Amino acid sequence: GLELSHCVGASSLGPAVPWRSGGPCKMKRVRTVFKPEQLERLEQEFLKQQYMVGTERVDLAATLHLTETQVKVWFQNRRIKWRKQSMEQKAAKLSQFGVVQPATADSTDIKDHEEDPVDVEL
Repeated sequence: GLELSHCVGASSLGPAVPWRSGGPCKMKRVRTVFKPEQLERLEQEFLKQQYMVGTERVDLAATLHLTETQVKVWFQNRRIKWRKQSMEQKAAKLSQFGVVQPATADSTDIKDHEEDPVDVEL
């Protein structure tokens, strides 16, 4: 499963910080450090498909000696990185043509929001 480090804040740095469960201290999850071979394989799979689900994710996790959750979170984070890079490339291309982009990174064409009812804010 997930490895947790000792209580955060229980030292001389200050009082223990309660976690959501109301426990005496906040447990901090240890960051997963992937091996270069694991990252290479994950990147290869991401190039094929940006979403890894079901038995494919289970199989990949087993092959790489990772948990299914680690693979799932890696793909989630990689999609965020991919979207950010795509937005930056789009902005760079537009700036070459003198087109000024709005200040927010999340801005999209208004038409897109009208077609997708999930994104509409009331």
